[in-house]
Amino acid sequence: MDASPALNAPDKAAPERVGRNGRRLIYRHPLVIRLTHWINAAVLLVLLMSGLQIFNAHPALYWGSVSTFDTPALAITSEETGGSNRGVVYLGDRKFDTTGVLGLSKDNGMETDRAFPSWVTLPATQDLATGRRWHFLFAWFLVINGAIYLIYGLFSGQLRRRLIPEGDQIRDFGGSVKEHLLLKFPEGEEAKRYNVIQKLTYLGVVLILLPAMVLAGLAMSPGVDAAWPWLPELFGGRQSARTVHFIAAGLLVLFVVVHLALVLVSGVVNNLRGMITGWFSIGKVRPAGEETR
Repeated sequence: MDASPALNAPDKAAPERVGRNGRRLIYRHPLVIRLTHWINAAVLLVLLMSGLQIFNAHPALYWGSVSTFDTPALAITSEETGGSNRGVVYLGDRKFDTTGVLGLSKDNGMETDRAFPSWVTLPATQDLATGRRWHFLFAWFLVINGAIYLIYGLFSGQLRRRLIPEGDQIRDFGGSVKEHLLLKFPEGEEAKRYNVIQKLTYLGVVLILLPAMVLAGLAMSPGVDAAWPWLPELFGGRQSARTVHFIAAGLLVLFVVVHLALVLVSGVVNNLRGMITGWFSIGKVRPAGEETR
């Protein structure tokens, strides 16, 4: 466990020190938060790559309880057009040419018919059984790591401070949106806490997106369905659960992409230092009579 005095301190009362470059540093991320963050990053990467391996075995999604092969909600495949094969994606009645990326890609210099290319699947070769083993093993790691994060966050108060917006933040929601669009990031006292957009986004991921993805994944298991027949019905059928699982995974990837983009534009060194050491810069030391910048 982390013995830092910031363990149970509110964000605004977090311990501070002055860095070598004369900037104010606060202890923003306790050890448990940092460990679960990096474990989550590794686990989710393996889950994504093994999940795409599983999807490649039947690259189509449906709504309901059965596979309606003639009318999929989404299908990634290849077809012959004008004497040559093309990769295509069907989204309902719409058709998109995705040759080289989805449906038809190159593997060791040769064109290969597969929904997702080999470089984003685990294993790289088409191997459903191995992909399922990787996926199920790391799904347990995700659940265990998530439980540690939630239990620690609840008992330490970190969950409330990181996920629940304060009244003044809710009232200034529009201002926060404007600052994000203009890529303006707070410093000083306001930088000691997550802003309202961060809190609401993390709240949605932790309380809605991840639970929905896990439950939809369980609803695809025949063993779980036999024990809890209400679970697939919750999603409208096993095929709907598979579609929800895929959509949730896609939204999670989108969240990660936006998260990484904001890390880059708001200061990659500062953000990485914060998530590795716990210490995060909130601006220069304020000289007497001047505002912190």
